[in-house]
Amino acid sequence: MTTIYLDTETTGLSPAKGDRIVELAIVDDGGVPLLDTLVNPGCPIPWYARNVHGISDEMVAGAPSLSALLPRIREIAAASRTLVIYNASFDLPFFPPGTWDGVEVRCAMRRFADVNGTRWQKLDAAARQVRHRWTGDKHRALADALAARSVWRWCEQKARASA
Repeated sequence: MTTIYLDTETTGLSPAKGDRIVELAIVDDGGVPLLDTLVNPGCPIPWYARNVHGISDEMVAGAPSLSALLPRIREIAAASRTLVIYNASFDLPFFPPGTWDGVEVRCAMRRFADVNGTRWQKLDAAARQVRHRWTGDKHRALADALAARSVWRWCEQKARASA
């Protein structure tokens, strides 16, 4: 496995202020889910976060914690060379240090802006431009990881075509 794509949904915007992951998905370069799970954050999910992703406290009540998922995440990382995240600077701080050691982390949002010659855009807008076909609800981890994959692959194709 060479490239994997990750997305998370969270309780808020800042892990430094106690926000945590409530859902995460990792897909391989073929779009096959390697991990797609709700995550019990160990704290209530605020209404404003629920309004974005639709994930409730009841939905995550029986889900594993992030710490319980870390061995599987590290196993996936160890088998990968590159991790692509749309807005990597947002998602990465939600994981403990060392989670992605040995993996090159790339930001699809920055790459899309560079290749497209535009400012940073939300995933929805970038996905629309690359004609991504949504297979799930936006702002859910699996659907967004697949959209990030589409954006990244479009950027790679565009870069190859102009080389």
